[in-house]
Amino acid sequence: MKNIFVIIVGFFIMHISIFSQSLQFNEQTEGTNGELMKRENIDDKYKWDLTQMFKSDEDWEKEYLRLDSQSEKIKSYKGNLGKSSSILLEALEFTDKLWADIQLLMQYASMSKDIDLSNTKYQAMYSKALSIANNVSTAVSFLRPEILSIPENKIQMFIKENKGLQIYKHKLNNIIRMKPHTLTNNEEEILSLAGPVDESFMATYRLWANADIKYPTIKDENGNDYQLSPARYYSGMYSPNREFRERVYKNYFIPFMDFKNTLTSLYYGSIKSNIFQAKARKYNSTLEWSLDQVNVPVEVYKNLIKSVNDNLTPVHRWCSLKKKILKIDKMHAYDTYVTLFPSSKKKYTYDEAVQLILKALKPLGEDYNKNLKYAFDNRWVDVYETKGKRSGAYSTGAVKGSHPYVLLNWAGELDDVFTLAHEMGHNIHSLYSAENQPYPYADYPIFLAEVASITNEMLLLDYLIELSESKEDKLMLIEKYLNNIQGTFYRQTRFAEFEMVIQQMVEKGEPLTPDVLAKIFGEMFQKYWGPDMSVDEEESHSWSRIHHFFYDYYVYSYATSFAAAQLIADNIRNEGKTAIERHLAFLKSGESDYPIPTLMKNGVDMTNPKPIVAVAKKMNELLDKMESLLK
Repeated sequence: MKNIFVIIVGFFIMHISIFSQSLQFNEQTEGTNGELMKRENIDDKYKWDLTQMFKSDEDWEKEYLRLDSQSEKIKSYKGNLGKSSSILLEALEFTDKLWADIQLLMQYASMSKDIDLSNTKYQAMYSKALSIANNVSTAVSFLRPEILSIPENKIQMFIKENKGLQIYKHKLNNIIRMKPHTLTNNEEEILSLAGPVDESFMATYRLWANADIKYPTIKDENGNDYQLSPARYYSGMYSPNREFRERVYKNYFIPFMDFKNTLTSLYYGSIKSNIFQAKARKYNSTLEWSLDQVNVPVEVYKNLIKSVNDNLTPVHRWCSLKKKILKIDKMHAYDTYVTLFPSSKKKYTYDEAVQLILKALKPLGEDYNKNLKYAFDNRWVDVYETKGKRSGAYSTGAVKGSHPYVLLNWAGELDDVFTLAHEMGHNIHSLYSAENQPYPYADYPIFLAEVASITNEMLLLDYLIELSESKEDKLMLIEKYLNNIQGTFYRQTRFAEFEMVIQQMVEKGEPLTPDVLAKIFGEMFQKYWGPDMSVDEEESHSWSRIHHFFYDYYVYSYATSFAAAQLIADNIRNEGKTAIERHLAFLKSGESDYPIPTLMKNGVDMTNPKPIVAVAKKMNELLDKMESLLK
C-alpha cells in the first residue's frame, strides 16, 4: 500500500489526461525564425499567476525555513495518542496543517519548475520541498499503528465526546477497517523491507523499455529510413499507407518477442510478489488485496468484466464497419488506428475553444459555468508552449491556500479542445472538493479521478456533433467518440480481464510461460474484436508492452470511470436539473465517503451492469448515426 508521502506528492502534482496526445507548437507561439516564442512575449492572460500562492520566491524561502523546523514536533505525540481525545485531535490537526503547508510549498516549486525545465533554481526548490515531505512522512509513520493499538470502543468514545474529532470519524473508521489486515509492528517492519523488492520488477521493466530496448529501422512510405520508437509506432499506425502500417507494426514488436522469456520472468516475479503481500496480510487473493486498499468490492471488478463480455456486439460492429470502409478482406491490429475520415482539418484558437467549452458544458448549470469562466478569466490555465516548458497537459489539485491550475501546450488541434475540457473537469472537481470538504477529505480517490473529466469530454462531443453542419465533420467526430469507447472502455477492460486471469493462474500454481501469455492475450484480442479481426503473432505478444500490468489491478479504473461518466452524461441530458444537482453534489464530495457509495449518490451503481450497458448502447447509437450518414 502507498505510504503517506507518495499520497501527498500525488495529491497535487497532476491529473494527466488519458486522452492527451503529444502536442506540437503552432503559429501562435512561433517566433520570427520558426523558434518557440519566449515566455515574456506571451500575453499574461495566457500564463499562470503563481503570485496567488507566494508573492515572491523570497516568501517561499521563508516558508521553507519555517516548515523545515516543524517535522520534529510531531514526534512529541508519539506514545500519547490514546491518553485523551484532545491529544489525538491535536495530533491529527497538527499533522494536517503541516501537510497542507508542505503541499503549497511543493506546488509552487513544481509549477515554477514546469514552466522552464532548464531553470535549475526551481529544480533545487522542488528537491528541497520533497526533502521536507520525506522527513515528515517518516516522522508521522507511527500514527496509523498507534491509532490501531487503541481499543476500538475507546476511539468511538473519543469521537462521541469530542466534536472536533467527529470531522475525522470517516478517516479513523477507515484505519480501523484495515485492522484485520494490519500486522504487528515487527511484522509491518519486515513487510516494509520487501518494498524495494516489489518495486524492482517494474523498475527493471522500465529501464529495459526506456533505455535498453533497440528498435529496428525500416523504410517509410517514400523509401527513406525510419527509426522506430514508441512515438513513431503510433504515428505509423495512423498512416493511410497500409503496407507501411504493417511494416511498422511487425518490426516494432521484434524486441518484445526477442526478450519474451525475460519479460515473462519479470511479470511472473511481480505477480509472486503480489501473492506474498496478499497472503501476509490475510487476503484470499491478490485482487481482493489490491482493491481493498481503496475499499472497492471485488464484485465491481468482476461485474465490469462479465457485463462487458455480455456487450461486445458494438465492438464487433465497429470492426466490421471499419473493414468495409477500408475495403479490406480482413482487419488486423495495424488497421485499428487509421483515420477513416481525415478530411476535416479545422484549427482552433484557445479563445475559440474556451467559448466552445462554455457552451458545451452549459447543461452542468449556472454555478459550474460561473466557476469555469472565472478560472479562464483569472489565469488558472498556462496555455502555450514555450522553450523548456513541460510537455503534455495536467491539472493540479486544490491545495489549501490555492486554487487548482491547468497546464497545456496548445497546438490548435481538435484534440487540444478535448484536452482542455478534460483538464477543466479535473480542475472544477478539485475546486468543489476543496471548497466543500475539510482538509482530510479535500481530494478525491483515484477510483473516481477520471469521472468528471470524461463526463466533460462526452458533453463536448455530443455538442460538437449536433453543432457540426457538414457530413464530413459529423463522421469525423463520431469516429472520435467510437475510438474513445473502444480504446478507453473496451480495451482497458480486456487488459483488466487478462490481468485477473493470469494472476489467478499463478495463485493456483499453474506455470507461466511466454506461450501461455501469448495464447491467452491473443484469444482475448480475438474475442473482444470479433470474427472480422485477424490475430497476428505480434499482437499475441503485445501484452509485454503494457507497463500498467506491473501496477497491480489499475487499468480497470479507466473503464469504470468511462462507464460512470457515460451514464452521468446520459442522465444530465435526459433528466436535467435532478441529474445536474446529483453531479454537483458528487463533485463536492471529495473523500468524505468510500468510492462506490459516492458514485451511487450520482446515480451510478458500479456493482450492477447498468453503467456498462449505457456505454454499449451509446456505441450502438453512434454506429447507427455513422451508417445512416454513410448511406
